[in-house]
Amino acid sequence: MDKTKIKTSCLINNYNYADFLFEAINSALNQTVKFDEIIIVDDASTDNSAEVINKFTQITNVKSILKEKNQGQLSSFNEGFLAATGDIIFFLDADDIYESQYLENALNFYKRCSECDFIFCAYKKFGAVQGTFQDDVIDLDLGYSVIRTLYNGEWIGSITSTLSIRREIIRKFLPIPNIEDWRVRADDCLVWGASLVGAKKFYMSKPLVMYRIHENNQYHNKRSFNIDINYEYKRFWKRNSLFNYIMQTNNFNYPLFLAFTSINELQTIPCPKYQDFFTYLKIIFLFEQSVYWKIKGIILLLSYFLKTLISGKLKPL
Repeated sequence: MDKTKIKTSCLINNYNYADFLFEAINSALNQTVKFDEIIIVDDASTDNSAEVINKFTQITNVKSILKEKNQGQLSSFNEGFLAATGDIIFFLDADDIYESQYLENALNFYKRCSECDFIFCAYKKFGAVQGTFQDDVIDLDLGYSVIRTLYNGEWIGSITSTLSIRREIIRKFLPIPNIEDWRVRADDCLVWGASLVGAKKFYMSKPLVMYRIHENNQYHNKRSFNIDINYEYKRFWKRNSLFNYIMQTNNFNYPLFLAFTSINELQTIPCPKYQDFFTYLKIIFLFEQSVYWKIKGIILLLSYFLKTLISGKLKPL
């Protein structure tokens, strides 16, 4: 037995996407490197999703969870994770598709960067809108992001189907009990949760996921049009509740020397951007309680900025 083998789980969450589900499951099955298990969680669909799922349940590595009550996307993440046995968990929305080499590329990335806890990759849009969405044209080590998430609400990640996370990270925040808050957009829980519990995040520049654009896309539609102020207000309070739960579960306390901790976290990004320095400067200025550490932190931050600029490691705007 190969003790170095990484066991993989693919969690497919579905609600009334029977028209797309067949393609999604097939894309997970037809990888150049096979998933050890594929778990399909159906959130009490009222269409013929169960029939589609049943066509795949005879395949050895395919499991299904057919929920009796519709409870939303976070609930599906919770149940899928509790049933999963993989070392790395991959997430796939039932209306999206993996490129055939997605898992192979992701596993190579995890093996090459052993400190990697969380990967999100570029993706291609198809359907009502077409195009490629890339944060950058090269792979990136994004370091740790506990402080910038906790104090600045940073959302360092991407859509559900581009995400993969090590089990040892996910188990620190899943399952999350407040499922009614996250019936949709539960990828927020994965992205924010991983940051708060100390995941080292990486970006993979190859667009290996196909993101289907249609009228029911919660993420795309909210980003594409003027967002209702009530939606953002409610999301703010849901985020606070989520953060409080994760912090309490992990016995996490606010750092005493925020300026020092902020600079340490910034230094985990090998090639920071101008925006990264501005973010930590803002955090130190607004939230450091000690005047001494506020001033010293700003001086140390500016000194590190100049050092990074001179060394050529500062990424351009």
